[in-house]
Amino acid sequence: MAYTKKMAGYNPICIKGRAIAKSWWGQAWCNNLELYADYVNRIARGKAYVRNGSVIHLAIEGGTVTAKVQGSKARPYNVSVNISPMSVPDWDRIKCLCQNKIGSLTELAEGKFPAEFAVLFTQKNSRLFPSPKEIKFSCSCPDWACMCKHVAAVLYGIGARFDDDPMLFFTLRGIDVNDLIKRSINDKVNTMLASAGKRTERTLENIDICALFGDDIVL
Repeated sequence: MAYTKKMAGYNPICIKGRAIAKSWWGQAWCNNLELYADYVNRIARGKAYVRNGSVIHLAIEGGTVTAKVQGSKARPYNVSVNISPMSVPDWDRIKCLCQNKIGSLTELAEGKFPAEFAVLFTQKNSRLFPSPKEIKFSCSCPDWACMCKHVAAVLYGIGARFDDDPMLFFTLRGIDVNDLIKRSINDKVNTMLASAGKRTERTLENIDICALFGDDIVL
């Protein structure tokens, strides 16, 4: 779709190739949408729309996504998606499971973590990715279906947006990703400090230095 001057300031979703998302977080987001029976028969309607450039604007701020989708009418439709924040107990549980295993934000953003974490993060019961009941949406189009194709396109567009900035996933879920890194680093430091205070077999204890090195040593 060609963009006009009227679209100045818009942040469109531009898909290159067949894959809607290429990053680990983007692909995991799209896969999560397709895990649920509530969505599986509806979400596919948006694939063609997001691929052909119909999502002409998509912005993520906090737990809210605002978007504009160009349909058959001249005026684009306004779509809003609200994601419930992840609960504190669920986030604390994931932080405990990940301690000492994730070294930096870069590794996390690029999906460079142990394979078991990829499984942990994407399981339904992990609650890291939202379930349908945690996703609320609306569209200004006249389609009264539970999920119109414009909303479906935006949901896929969110995954594509994570290719640009994977950390937006944590913004959308209302969690501070720095807590995850800080906890891992602090645990590593505490482990090192604890080990530093322990004696090893190399420790020289109650040794007569003069007898060991001779009488010429200067103390």
